[in-house]
Amino acid sequence: MKKLLFALLLAPLAAFASSELALDQAPDKSNDMAALQHGAQVFVNYCLGCHGASYMRYNRLKDLALSDAQIKDNLLFTADKVGEPMRIAMQRADAKQWFGAAPPDLTVIARARASEAGSGADWLYTYLRTFYRDDSRPTGWNNVVFANVGMPHVLWELQGDQVMGADHKLQLAKPGKLKPEEYDAVVADLVAYLQYMGEPMAQFRKQLGIIVLIFLAVLFVFAYALKREYWKDVH
Repeated sequence: MKKLLFALLLAPLAAFASSELALDQAPDKSNDMAALQHGAQVFVNYCLGCHGASYMRYNRLKDLALSDAQIKDNLLFTADKVGEPMRIAMQRADAKQWFGAAPPDLTVIARARASEAGSGADWLYTYLRTFYRDDSRPTGWNNVVFANVGMPHVLWELQGDQVMGADHKLQLAKPGKLKPEEYDAVVADLVAYLQYMGEPMAQFRKQLGIIVLIFLAVLFVFAYALKREYWKDVH
């Protein structure tokens, strides 16, 4: 009886897990400086109009091998100084009225969307590639990953118009400016930048961890040699 009750309690969780969408794996571009720079450009041009990144300052882009002049001339659209955060002028009340919900801040969106189905990068990579036309929605768009999403497809000119086929698979009804593989590459660059914003020191942390492990390995050799020398008369 106890086993039966336990199984009934777990049944909804099992059903949820089995119905969770399989995410596409995002290419790892965390060490690709050119991809991160391009991702920052795409973010500023297509995302920053509605989504802020208020915990990210423009001067952090210097970690991507960009100079103050390059940032100011090409990426500084919502601030006057390079040291300012990536904020937007749109008020949350206006955004809620226009879109039904205020667009979230994207500084840590890659970390927030991580789940058992995949990383936050995988979720974003799949999400940005699975918009499709849906006349029943206020914006005219829907999404496979985020059903009934309030956000329109801001990259539609690049990807084109996808529609949901009778087999419940996406089909490209109207090509965009980019070929599908080119669009996927742009999305991968954007996702890499969003992932970078969530933890700008991630690569340094990983490199430091490797250095520490090497140091501990070398230290172990000397410590073991010292131990043998110290205890040789005892053993």
